[in-house]
Amino acid sequence: MATPTNPRFDIETLAMELRAGRRAALARAITLIESRRGDHQAAARELVQMLLPDTGKAIRVGITGSPGVGKSTTIDALGMFLIERGHKVAVLAVDPSSARSGGSILGDKTRMARLAASDHAFIRPSPSSGTLGGVAAKTREAMLLCEAAGFDVMLVETVGIGQSETVVCDMTDFFLALMLPGAGDELQGIKKGLVELADMIAINKADGDNIKRANAAAGEYRSALHILASRSEHWQPPVETYSALTGAGIAELWQKVLEHRSAMTASGDFAARRREQQVKWMWSILEQRMMARLRSDASLRGKVKKIEAEVAGGHITPALGAEEIAEMLK
Repeated sequence: MATPTNPRFDIETLAMELRAGRRAALARAITLIESRRGDHQAAARELVQMLLPDTGKAIRVGITGSPGVGKSTTIDALGMFLIERGHKVAVLAVDPSSARSGGSILGDKTRMARLAASDHAFIRPSPSSGTLGGVAAKTREAMLLCEAAGFDVMLVETVGIGQSETVVCDMTDFFLALMLPGAGDELQGIKKGLVELADMIAINKADGDNIKRANAAAGEYRSALHILASRSEHWQPPVETYSALTGAGIAELWQKVLEHRSAMTASGDFAARRREQQVKWMWSILEQRMMARLRSDASLRGKVKKIEAEVAGGHITPALGAEEIAEMLK
């Protein structure tokens, strides 16, 4: 993206086009916020601040699950269900990053064929680039831009390859964990932390010969949830079965999302969670900027390398090394 000759005018024009729902403007805006150039980052911060009054009204759903569980197929089915009911759906699909280039190595659009062809959907694959939780560093900003562009449902698909899923909970209203039939085996290695964060567990592939196994798995998960603390005293996470292939159970999944929103709004938990997310977002940005400074400042990089060598050689403790680096940032 070229540096604008008149950044202020360019940002105002971009904001106006984005509010008008122009998809090309939304794509340009997300490219801007993902840029690592200092001038682009400054322009992106101004753009997001300018659009802030136009955000916050969408339903934000995080979707996670291990590879092969059918996340993208589920999003395709759920997204089309929502579009048929008058919604505009934005999908922020975070791909695993290439270790060599840092770019996306999966093509989520190929697994969301119907959504990709719809004028009422917007799909943006982004590389996770090593960000904790498999969520792209700029996913939060991208979500706000989509809301400002008129999309009223946000679906955030995480990598789902074992990293902490806390990050996606800190940017969405509803956290959906997808599982496969065969609970007897899966419960042996169940991620307790993941289940405790989930607002709902959904068993995919409940079709054909798998229906009986899916129902058995749902029963096992319901039993497991009874001994785990839920995120809110006002919501007991349900366990549902569905089929992304046939669409059976998709309507019931969405109904649970709406019921959760009503319960959280009535109790005040919804507003409280959104406020808490904003503060966590601020601290996350601060941490990223501190790390960026350590990487970009040549004089600091040299000192950090020296401290790393001293820690690696056992001459100083990691705690002392961290303290010395912290002192450099003052």
